[in-house]
Amino acid sequence: MAIAADSSYPARPGCWKEAPGFAVEEAGVAEGLNRLAAVPADAVLAHLPIPDWPPDQLLEAIQSVDPLVPVVFHQPRLSPTETARLVHLGAWQCVDDHVEPADWEQLAEDAAAEKRLRELSLRRPCTQGESWKRFLVGESRAIRELEQIVGLVGPRRCTVLITGETGTGKEMLARALHTASPRSRQPMVSVNCGALPPQLLEAELFGHVRGAFTGAIQHRVGRFEQARGSTLFLDEVGEIPLELQVKLLRVLQERAFERLGSSETVRVDVRVIAASNADLPELVRQGRFREDLYYRLNVVPVHLPPLRERCGDVPLLVHHFLAKICEADGLASRRVTPEALDRLSGYAWPGNVRELENAVERAIAMSGDRLVLYPADFPLGRPRLAVSPASGLPAALPGGGMDLEGTVRAFEAEMIAQALAQAGGNKTLAAELLGLRRTTLLAKLHSLSGRDLRGFSPGLANSPVRRRRAATQHPSVRTAPQQAAAQDCFNTNRWTFRSSSTSL
Repeated sequence: MAIAADSSYPARPGCWKEAPGFAVEEAGVAEGLNRLAAVPADAVLAHLPIPDWPPDQLLEAIQSVDPLVPVVFHQPRLSPTETARLVHLGAWQCVDDHVEPADWEQLAEDAAAEKRLRELSLRRPCTQGESWKRFLVGESRAIRELEQIVGLVGPRRCTVLITGETGTGKEMLARALHTASPRSRQPMVSVNCGALPPQLLEAELFGHVRGAFTGAIQHRVGRFEQARGSTLFLDEVGEIPLELQVKLLRVLQERAFERLGSSETVRVDVRVIAASNADLPELVRQGRFREDLYYRLNVVPVHLPPLRERCGDVPLLVHHFLAKICEADGLASRRVTPEALDRLSGYAWPGNVRELENAVERAIAMSGDRLVLYPADFPLGRPRLAVSPASGLPAALPGGGMDLEGTVRAFEAEMIAQALAQAGGNKTLAAELLGLRRTTLLAKLHSLSGRDLRGFSPGLANSPVRRRRAATQHPSVRTAPQQAAAQDCFNTNRWTFRSSSTSL
């Protein structure tokens, strides 16, 4: 759909070329708005100037019809100040006449992906039977597998052992399992086993009677009793001391225990979900964790992958945290630029989802009243690729010599494939990860065979959303050459892209 002032408005050939897989329709402003209301589009590309339609009014009119559609402005000349103002008002990107035909195709793909991302981040609330899905944010294969597990295991009473690095969301998964069960009528009870000293953990879990030990001046109900008919979440279960593991094993086997200082047996109906960021089998081999307790806990094992292995979920998580934090603080909605999403998607996140949430909260706090967050609002360390010790490189020169050129070529291909996989196929971001210029990376890709890159198979659905970087970058974070080039690099043509062969 091409939006123009009237049917006689001159078309720009470079702009009107249809991107493969997308149908482009032409219309005037009024007709285009009517069509947009009737049939949702993947993106609107508006060529400026349009008589009687200032950019901000046109943007408001389009957003009033479809608040989720990405709007791109195209105009030969537009100042960085005006561009920043339009982006602040909600425009997705601004480009100029220097856009190459291939860039229009990329722009169409990125806009369609952005529309899908916005729709996913504002999905309709789950039905009552699937309210647990609100705890699992993402569209990656790992999240889909977790949803299947929760759907199958959630309604059961069986014990679940959740493993994963710190900050991956083990408690959120435990809450999803609890919410998917009939026990969700009562609140889940949580205990961080690593936060209490051993002498207090037993009393915390099983309770005590008055006089059981010095300072026990009254009767105390333990967490197992509190969770009667509900779910008990034992976080950092690997920190439980050996002498207490025997008692925990009995509770899991018989659902019975005695309070400290009492001989009365207490029976409870409780479901146990345990979590640990430690390697429990290794602790078993070291004699620091009972083998029988490990097998009793490991009825249904679930592993949460680190965020760096599902970086395609980062944009959805960012939008989720933006909405959550702004709602909690009573703030107006914030949004992030495509460049900021690229930056966040390319970071390694050693602290996983918890670190990402903290980064979003810090950016909101430090941005003041600004409604748009830029890459400079996220002061992250440079993403780094970890070099595997089993990379195939010899530790010393073999006695019979070696093929140095072939070995270096194989290692180079492996690193490029890993960088492309981590960057979701974004060659610009992959070049940054490798410390190369984009042109250098393209030359290396051209020289490498498909066999050399056999481990790389990018996919749009599970990869970070690709973006053109310079078009909407905030003036305050540009280099001097970028600032000069940006003086006339902002706006768009009067299009609406609609996907005809892809489901984005």
